[in-house]
Amino acid sequence: MTAYVVRRTAGEHPLWQRHGLVFGSLDIELTERCNNDCMHCYICLPEHDEEARRREMSTAEVQALLTEAAALGALSVRLTGGEPLLRGDFEELYLFARRSGLKVTLFTNARGVTPQIAELLARVPPLRPVEVTVYGMSAATYERATRRRGSYDEFRRGVKLLQESGVPFVVKAALLPGMAGEVAEFEEWAATLPAMDGPPNYSMFFDLRGRRDSERRNETIRGLRLSPADGVRFLTRDRKRYVKQLREFCAKFTRPPGDELFSCGAGLGACVDAYGIVQPCMGLRAPETVVPLRNETGGEGGAGSVAAFDATRLRYALTEAFPRLREMRATNPEYLRRCARCFLKGLCEQCPAKSWAESGTLDTPVEYLCEVAHEQARDLGMLEPGEHGWEIEDWKGRVERI
Repeated sequence: MTAYVVRRTAGEHPLWQRHGLVFGSLDIELTERCNNDCMHCYICLPEHDEEARRREMSTAEVQALLTEAAALGALSVRLTGGEPLLRGDFEELYLFARRSGLKVTLFTNARGVTPQIAELLARVPPLRPVEVTVYGMSAATYERATRRRGSYDEFRRGVKLLQESGVPFVVKAALLPGMAGEVAEFEEWAATLPAMDGPPNYSMFFDLRGRRDSERRNETIRGLRLSPADGVRFLTRDRKRYVKQLREFCAKFTRPPGDELFSCGAGLGACVDAYGIVQPCMGLRAPETVVPLRNETGGEGGAGSVAAFDATRLRYALTEAFPRLREMRATNPEYLRRCARCFLKGLCEQCPAKSWAESGTLDTPVEYLCEVAHEQARDLGMLEPGEHGWEIEDWKGRVERI
């Protein structure tokens, strides 16, 4: 009998072997601007920031980037921001991505969803659910977070347009002050959405600003983070489900990482910020880790005038720059003493991107994230009070306790 179907992993398929890389998805931050001013946000610039708008990739540059990504074997693109719907050319870029054969994931607050955009998403489906972030189930809670009057009504109008147009979307939430009291109502509503296949995700251990451009905003973000104990209490509300997921996760990913810095997926794909800089992940913006697609020179136009945009440097990033980056090893003595030997690395969100945002280095332990991981481990029974993950020699036995 002839076998008409052969199952292979993505890396074995000739589509990727031809280019020598596995590149499933591209992330593009279309703009740093947002129509909200969320207190916890690590990125947003004002909606009408003309300097930021001027520096953003042009329509032609984004299209060249999408063309190059598709040629390298990308199957999907995630359009994010800021708020991507603020781009005046959003519809044109969306259609170009879909005509390039790419599935599209759209991250939005839904405030900018118009009848025209809803009709477009229904007529030319993105093939991935739209992802809508929710900041509250009442105007008071929502606008306390967004700091924009009228934003709640616009969010509700946008969501209604998606529903009426039959556009699949999922919701997620930021666990900000006030939202905790509306979680039950939020989850009850989320359960009615056809595209939701489980409980919504929450952000609560908020990231600092990866651009390292505002210590004032960082202090605000730190003040909004849940304590490790409160965070674990929230995560374990459905304890049976939580333990089942963590048991499977820890069996695969919990082990000491050694001095290897990039044990995550950074650099295996690519993220491009609003100004044409390719990053190994959206959070990592350290100058030594990125590849500009623009050739910026001083020239007669002054510092930063744009000479050229070369989308083919995306391939260089994926095949040369990022593989070298992933070979980097930690040198910070405190990282080597603790993180390199800690079997909780799979639970811990410490990574070069978080370290860069917090300290300006790639290998400085992030104390807050360390405390969160240890709180989870104690809750799961992998650690006793007072123990640290880097002190445990029989770590496999500890994982089996779950």
